[in-house]
Amino acid sequence: MRPNVLVVYKKSTYQRYVGRAQKRLEQLIANSDVSVEGLLHEHEIHQETLKRAKRALRELGARAVLRYRPEPMPEEGTWDFIVTLGGDGTLLWASHLADSGTPMIAINSAPDTSVGYFCAGDGHDVDEVLAEALAGRLRSSRLARMRVEVGDRLISTRVLNDMLYCHESPAATSRYILEHEGRPERQMSSGVWAGPAAGSTAALRSAGGKVLPIGSQKLQFVVREPYRGVDHRYELIKGFVPPGEDLKITSRMTKGRIFLDGTQKVHAVGIGDRIRMTLSDEPLTLLGLKRRSESSSVAPPSK
Repeated sequence: MRPNVLVVYKKSTYQRYVGRAQKRLEQLIANSDVSVEGLLHEHEIHQETLKRAKRALRELGARAVLRYRPEPMPEEGTWDFIVTLGGDGTLLWASHLADSGTPMIAINSAPDTSVGYFCAGDGHDVDEVLAEALAGRLRSSRLARMRVEVGDRLISTRVLNDMLYCHESPAATSRYILEHEGRPERQMSSGVWAGPAAGSTAALRSAGGKVLPIGSQKLQFVVREPYRGVDHRYELIKGFVPPGEDLKITSRMTKGRIFLDGTQKVHAVGIGDRIRMTLSDEPLTLLGLKRRSESSSVAPPSK
C-alpha cells in the first residue's frame, strides 16, 4: 500500500515578509545590511529542499499532503509518517499532531542557520533519508513527553521540549508557589522552566539545568532568575521529577501564561490556578535521531 505522509513545512523569513508591505526589510536586503545577512541564501536553500522532498516522496509512491505550519491541519490518526521541513521549531510544532504510534522524520531545510538537533538529515540527503524512512531502515527513538494540566483541564500530553510558566510580560516578576516532593515554596522569579529529556539541551540547559540522556524518563525544572533578596534563600531552584511523581505550580498572578514548546502554544493562567506536570504516557516516535550524531564526531550542540 502507498504510505500516507503529512508534510509540515515552514516558510523562510524572506518568503514571509519580503513583498508583503515590509519595505524596510527589502531595503536592508538590497543594501546587504549585516542584520539580514544570509536571508536570501537561506530562502533559496529551503525552497530547494522543499522541492527535492516533494519529488522524492512522489518517486517513492507516497500519498503526500503538504501543509504550511499555521494552516489548518488534517485530522490526526490517518498518517503513516509525519515529515517536517524546517528546523527544530517546525518539528516541535508538528510533534503535537503525532500520537505515540505515528513516526516523525525531521529534515533541516536551512542547515547553515538552524541547528536541527532533532533532524535526521538536510537538503543534501533528503532523498536518501526519506527512502530509508519509508523502507523502515531508520532507527526509531521513543522520546519522553510531558503532560500538563491546569486544574481539571488537560492542556497537553505532548510537550517534547519544555514549558515556561511566567507573567504575560517578560519585564514583570512571576509570583507562584512551587511544589516538589511534597514541599511547597513561595517564590518570585522570572518564571519556571520544566520539560523532559529531549529539551534538556535547550532553554533548561541555558538556565542552569543539566543535559539528560535522550532516553531518560525524568522531567527537569529550573527556576529562571530567582529573586535573591536578603531573606530569600530558595531551596527549590532546580530538580528532577522521576516517573510516577509530579511538579506543581500554584499561580499567584492574574496574568500568568504557560508556553508549550515555543511561543505559539500559549495558555492563560489566573490567580489560584494550579498547574501539574507529569511524565506523559504518549512518547514521541522519532526516526533517524541517532543518524545525525553518528555521522559527526562532534557532540550535538544545544538547541
